[in-house]
Amino acid sequence: MSPRRADDLHAVLRDRVLCGELPPGTPLREEALAAEHAASRHTVRTALAQLVAERLASSAPFAGVRVALLDDDDVRSLQDLRRAVESEAVRLLHARHGRAWPVDVAAALGERVDALERAEAGADSDPLAVLREHAALHEALVAAAGSPRLTEAAAALGAEVRLFTAHLQLHRAPAGLAAQHRTYLTAVRERGPVAVHEHLAASQETLLSGR
Repeated sequence: MSPRRADDLHAVLRDRVLCGELPPGTPLREEALAAEHAASRHTVRTALAQLVAERLASSAPFAGVRVALLDDDDVRSLQDLRRAVESEAVRLLHARHGRAWPVDVAAALGERVDALERAEAGADSDPLAVLREHAALHEALVAAAGSPRLTEAAAALGAEVRLFTAHLQLHRAPAGLAAQHRTYLTAVRERGPVAVHEHLAASQETLLSGR
C-alpha cells in the first residue's frame, strides 16, 4: 500500500463528508469503497482510520465505520474543548500584549479574514473553501499566542470544526462569516476570553436550536 494513496483517498472521503455527499450516519464499507475507488482494502482501511481519528467518522465493533453524526452531545463537547483552547490562547495574548497586539499578529489574522472573505465570494464554485478558511482563522488566532501545545490542540480539531461549520450552515445563511469574524477579532482584542465564550456559545445555540 502506498501511504500517499491512502492519504489521497482520505482527502476525497473527508471532502465527501464535509460537503454532505456522505450524510451523517452513512455506513462506510471497505469492500464497496475499495471497488468504487479502485483501491485495496488495506488502503481503504487506513483512510477510514484517518477519518475516525479526525472524528469525521465513528467505528464500533460489529457495526463498522459510519460518518459521524455530530449529535447534540458531540456539539457541546466540541465547543467546550474549543472554548478551553481558544480562550486560553486569547488570555495569553492579553497577558503579554494587552489590547496592543503586535503588528505581525494583527496582520496575520487580518489576512485570514481576507482569505475567508474571498472563499465566501467563490463559495458557489468551492463551498469547502469556506469551511477550510473558517477553521484556519480560528487556528491562526490560537497560534498567535505562541504556545505549541495549544496550537497543536487547535489543529487537531480542524476537521471537526469544519464539520461543525458545515452543519451550522444548514441553519443560517452561509454568507457573512468574514464580516462576523472581523467583528469577533475586534471583540476578542478588546474584551479577551469573554468574547471567545460568547462567540462559540452563539454558534452552538444556533446549531442546536435549529435542529
